[in-house]
Amino acid sequence: MSFYAYIFGDKRIWLLAWAQMCLHFSIGIFWILWAPTVVADGREVQLGLIYPSFLASRMLGSTIFPCLTSGPSSLRTEDCLVYAYIVLALLLSIVAYDYQEIGFLVTLFCMFHACVGFILPSLARLRTMYVPNELRGGMMGFSLAPANAAILLSVIQGGYYRNVGNSALMAFGVLGLLLAAVCMHALKQLGKQPYHNWHKQ
Repeated sequence: MSFYAYIFGDKRIWLLAWAQMCLHFSIGIFWILWAPTVVADGREVQLGLIYPSFLASRMLGSTIFPCLTSGPSSLRTEDCLVYAYIVLALLLSIVAYDYQEIGFLVTLFCMFHACVGFILPSLARLRTMYVPNELRGGMMGFSLAPANAAILLSVIQGGYYRNVGNSALMAFGVLGLLLAAVCMHALKQLGKQPYHNWHKQ
């Protein structure tokens, strides 16, 4: 069975691809807007010192992943992702209200990246469960292409034409993250089913 026939025939792949697409879109919007948000009122901020905090937060989130998803009392990966996506949406929605306290904003940004650091390996684990090795790279491109197109459209409309404000762009990211949480809940309801006999067709 071809890549497209397999992708279009498995709802689990669709849900996983949509969740990944929404995550990449929100991350792209975040990276475009976080610096303008921090310096929105004209304050001088050493952005070079904030960036390592983001990286450390993402590493912390990746460290938490094995603690929650392994062991006798581990949670289902889909359950963890539902909560993580909702937390991401809440953090981004708070930032969309344009709070100006620098400490508060940086704290929210670090929490955002900690959740991202947790979600990325969680999605990778789900890909190993639901997507065969031969199709995994194609599935990644299948989800990244529309996310990058949406980011490009947002940059053109918000940055060049000035038709959309920063808060509205973040609100789109929030909606995408909530949609991703719905996808993870639906993926849990489907459960882990045997693979299609794609390699025999």
